[in-house]
Amino acid sequence: MNSSSRYPTLVVAALVGRADGRVLLTLRRPDQPLPDQWELPGGKMEPGEAPDDALVRELVEEIDARVEVGPIWDVLHVHYREQPVLILIYACRLQPGQHPRCVQVADLAWVAPDELDGYDILPADRALLDRLREEGPPRFCTVGSAPGGPGHLTSSGRKP
Repeated sequence: MNSSSRYPTLVVAALVGRADGRVLLTLRRPDQPLPDQWELPGGKMEPGEAPDDALVRELVEEIDARVEVGPIWDVLHVHYREQPVLILIYACRLQPGQHPRCVQVADLAWVAPDELDGYDILPADRALLDRLREEGPPRFCTVGSAPGGPGHLTSSGRKP
């Protein structure tokens, strides 16, 4: 079967925002494909799993944080190693009292849209950068969310 007849892998990603307009990025671990690159948190859907359920599960597994999942903000179709991937990007906000931490990611950072160029972003997510810089995060992400956090410093307290 050639790659054009394969069904795409379904992936969900979270555009998690804060009241100050910063969005959450996570750093891929060195042992993962495309290591040491920043991305929106999320991952593959499991068979029979609803997209929003997959996103909630992935964020608990990766960053130990529960989110409120909002509307789809964007949809991307990309190819990795000849495999088509369909990515559903949801607008999300942290549930009250949630503080992301590194569980299955190397690091995390809250980044202002105009600072995104300073990060080595995963190729699939780069397509979203212009939109984020132009529009900022969707209102759903920022309404009712707390600013908190150390600005653009990563969770380890270092700059990217």
